[in-house]
Amino acid sequence: MSTLVIVESPTKARTIRNYLPKDYRVEASMGHVRDLPQSASEIPTTIKGEKWAQLGVNVDADFEPVYVVPKDKKKVVTQLKDALKEATELILATDEDREGESISWHLYQLLKPKVPTKRMVFHEITQEAIKKALKNCRTIDEQLVRAQETRRILDRLVGYTLSPLLWEKIAWGLSAGRVQSVAVRLLVKKERQRRAFREGTYWDLKAYLEQAKAPFTSQLVTLGGTKVASGSDFDPNTGQIAAGRNVVLLTEADAVALKERLTGKTWDVTEMEERPVTRKPAPPFTTSTLQQEANRKLRLSARDTMRIAQNLYEQGYITYMRTDSVHLSDQAIAAARDCVEKLYGKQYLSPQPRQYTTKSKGAQEAHEAIRPAGNTFRTPQETGLSGRELAVYDLIWKRTVACQMADSRQTQITVQLQVEDAGFRSSGKRIDFPGYLRAYVEGSDDPEAALEDQEIILPNLKVGDHPNCKELEAIGHETQPPARYTEASLVKTLESEGIGRPSTYASIIGTIIDKGYAQLVNNALIPTFTAFAVTSLLEKHFPDIVDPGFTSKMEQTLDDIAEGEVNWLPYLREFYLGDKGLETLVKEQKSQIDANKARTVELENLEAKVRIGKYGPYIEVENGDAVVTASIPKDLTPADLDPKQVEVLLKQKTTGPDELGRHPETGEPIYIKIGTYGPYVQLGDKTEENPKPKQASIPKNVPQENVTLEMAVGLLALPRTLGTHPATGGRIQASIGPYGPYVVHDQGKEGKDYRSLKAADNVLTVSLERALEILSEPKKGRSSVNNKSKAALRELGNHPEDDSPINIYDGPYGPYIKHGKTNVSIPEGQSVEEMTLSQALELLASKASSGKKSTRKTTSKTTSTRAKSTTKSSKTTAKKSEG
Repeated sequence: MSTLVIVESPTKARTIRNYLPKDYRVEASMGHVRDLPQSASEIPTTIKGEKWAQLGVNVDADFEPVYVVPKDKKKVVTQLKDALKEATELILATDEDREGESISWHLYQLLKPKVPTKRMVFHEITQEAIKKALKNCRTIDEQLVRAQETRRILDRLVGYTLSPLLWEKIAWGLSAGRVQSVAVRLLVKKERQRRAFREGTYWDLKAYLEQAKAPFTSQLVTLGGTKVASGSDFDPNTGQIAAGRNVVLLTEADAVALKERLTGKTWDVTEMEERPVTRKPAPPFTTSTLQQEANRKLRLSARDTMRIAQNLYEQGYITYMRTDSVHLSDQAIAAARDCVEKLYGKQYLSPQPRQYTTKSKGAQEAHEAIRPAGNTFRTPQETGLSGRELAVYDLIWKRTVACQMADSRQTQITVQLQVEDAGFRSSGKRIDFPGYLRAYVEGSDDPEAALEDQEIILPNLKVGDHPNCKELEAIGHETQPPARYTEASLVKTLESEGIGRPSTYASIIGTIIDKGYAQLVNNALIPTFTAFAVTSLLEKHFPDIVDPGFTSKMEQTLDDIAEGEVNWLPYLREFYLGDKGLETLVKEQKSQIDANKARTVELENLEAKVRIGKYGPYIEVENGDAVVTASIPKDLTPADLDPKQVEVLLKQKTTGPDELGRHPETGEPIYIKIGTYGPYVQLGDKTEENPKPKQASIPKNVPQENVTLEMAVGLLALPRTLGTHPATGGRIQASIGPYGPYVVHDQGKEGKDYRSLKAADNVLTVSLERALEILSEPKKGRSSVNNKSKAALRELGNHPEDDSPINIYDGPYGPYIKHGKTNVSIPEGQSVEEMTLSQALELLASKASSGKKSTRKTTSKTTSTRAKSTTKSSKTTAKKSEG
């Protein structure tokens, strides 16, 4: 007989097992074991006839939720029940936040233990922490569970009530969410600002000066005592100088004339100012700030960051990664200060231990910041970690250590210079003592911004000096539209507005991308035309749902429920069933929403109509008595669609594609066309004899107007064989794939090794030597063109039936098992390290028996299910963002 301990994942179970007595048995629940029904097939037959069955919440009986055990969790539940039969005690050791409390409560309700049951919580998986937690077990916090349950019900009501309306009025498969829809609106508002933006142009002068042979630069700031216009003086909506600004706007001619007038004149230093500045280190990481910094510095998505942090936590490297708190325990402060003293010396320690206070009233997830685990912090080099896990741990280690370091002392230097009636300014920075900057420099959302640790050295100058001007340069500037959100800046905005919970941001952003509301391009989140249509509908008919203030207040109410300050049931009744409740509003507004108008995206200064169609957005214009339509390429954003772009797209439909010329060998015409995925070249016409003419994508960095006949011939000849690999004899080719130009090394039975070409490389001219150089470099990010080229996370072995390999790969939605052309996701809570060949065979067999194809595809042209009943189609809503 023994004590049964239940945690969420096998990795966590394996780690915690090392710190418990031998008579303790540790099992994993694989995440949640119960949830609201996710599909029509999961709805119990006893309630299928009820009008609220699809919701999974009985809105007529005090919002009683209907919980079911998902099919893929039934085996886990059976195993846990069997393990409990042999136990004399049960300890529920799930995570310490609301989600973890909810999992423990569901386990308790489902297992119905007849033995003493305890709730054990810990903030890190170390021997000391586990022993301490074992001595301080408690009961399940019912209030915390109720708050989490209310949040879950609220998210379900919003998602499952509004999403069907979007299917009917705009497009099948769309989703709405309590937090998701607000986040999408933020992206759309920013894109509207970019569309309304009008470019402004201004000129100024830059001087290259020298004092005692020491060079420095200076910028024109005033002329005749009046400020010279800069970017901040322009109205972004007009492209003109903003009203009330008394500035001098220089044209190119003005700047050139001023340069000539000032050349050879005497320069005077008229003013010198030195201002001491003290900079303090940033607090240790919370969930939100870790996501932001990992995105800025490591280009990791919020989803990837949380996945990696989860692995680090479960392996005992860091403390719990879902936290709103910046507080550090005494042992953490002591460990950080010990690192500082050993690595940098006593002079780099802050005079007193630093303790940070969480400003957010709603901070509740955990009681300590994210930091390295234990009483002593392992340096990144001591962990044995590699790759992205090492990079994230390094970030956490540095941020934690830096917060106990001394302030950085700097001196800001400003020098004013005068030449005739023109005033110039030079700015410098001297770091008198680097302090915490020795260990950590916080990233910036502005990639052009200088980091704090960069000195700008000016020569020894004093008032009355006459530096020598070596050169004057007239420089033209164009104002820039507002920057789009990155994942980091969106997370920062959501948190500052009090919208959602940091622990949910990763899944929310992932859903926005997965559902086609945004594209992630060069780390920027670009909203799609579908996002515009959905946001416009919600703004007009359900303004509260997308109002940040309303959503923030709702978040505060949920926190108040957790604190016992607000009663959950009256709040849900008012929100859903009240006179202005969601159900009431949907019934009232449904008949008022014109589907044709809802599918139309209205864009200023554009006569053409943009509509959301069955296969994506398209433009529509009247041409006499006829209507001409043209699909909009996926990479064309709402902000970039202008009359010129419309003309190009429609020309292809009305007058046919442009002919570049004739192929020198076949004599066939070569056309330049625009398709769903952008411009491409095509050889010959599409006929019955030639139903699939040869096509080739135009590289994204090549403007359509720059494509020549010679280039088109080269693109149509791809792939190019460059030669053979000197080590393997395998063929090396260059071509263009879904992710751009690449080179590939055919290694025979070993598969194909792919690498993306660099921006400076030309797929039509890249040499064998250059290809070998690129292939020798380690892979970075998503450089592979298909699964065959990906390095497997783990090789499990060969399938007993066909002897082909079964491997685990990292995909955009998490790790998955691959056998031949069959892919199957690793179940939630199961780790890559714990997966065995027998488990993989079982999952593959289950997939085969269900007759389902891979769920890794994000789009489908099959829409026959549209005509099915709402109940039948509720499976589509299973993955909608309920947050």
